[in-house]
Amino acid sequence: MLRRGPASGVIIGLVLLSGTPSAFAQARGRQGGPPSPRAAAPVDLTGTWVSVVTEDWRWRMRTPPKGDVTSVPLTEAALKVANAWDPARDAAAGEQCRGYGAPAVMRLPGRLRIGWENDTTLKVETEAGTQTRLFQFVRPQTSGKPSWQGTSIANWEIAGGRRGRGAPRGGSLHVVTANLRPGYLRKNGVPYSASVQLTEYFNVVTDETTSDSWLIVTTIVEDPLYLSVPRYVTSSHFKRDDSNAWTPTPCEAE
Repeated sequence: MLRRGPASGVIIGLVLLSGTPSAFAQARGRQGGPPSPRAAAPVDLTGTWVSVVTEDWRWRMRTPPKGDVTSVPLTEAALKVANAWDPARDAAAGEQCRGYGAPAVMRLPGRLRIGWENDTTLKVETEAGTQTRLFQFVRPQTSGKPSWQGTSIANWEIAGGRRGRGAPRGGSLHVVTANLRPGYLRKNGVPYSASVQLTEYFNVVTDETTSDSWLIVTTIVEDPLYLSVPRYVTSSHFKRDDSNAWTPTPCEAE
């Protein structure tokens, strides 16, 4: 059976996995104010997930050759930047993490480790480039300097909108990231600019046949300077990994 959801791309034989009962009990049990984002989570994203690369293999599993920009809709300005890519220059400038920024890092092979830093901040660590992303449910007063992972503001989207007391729950995590340093959508110099905005949807699903849990990350990149279309959309798949393996690697310019 083939399904296409608005936020999770193409999912074969998968259905939404509802959140943990303990989280919902905690949310219902709080008095005197709304539950924290952690307690109110409609789906459990925590744990370790390993990427399963089933599409765009030749661009994701290795660094493509210079000038290979196939399937990325670039402007003329972006093509000039991509054709001038020089990994040695990036390394010498201390910018070997250009290909590991938030708009690109979820497409790199490796594991993710997701956990709560506190009740209002979800932390995502990546093996690729040893990066850390913080998804903040409370908007900070200041964003600070632009960085590879930028400033990410998160909120829960409940499946089906409001539900009655005791009804099963499910949903997705919606994250918007800005305040980013210019970097690469692909490690071979395909650029995004400082004006880029990143929107992501995180969905947890389960395979009805194997009971395997999957994390589907839909990434929407908007960059009027370097993209010739309003929105560049990709979907990345991760499988829950209970092996306890964790091998972070440094950023590499090439």
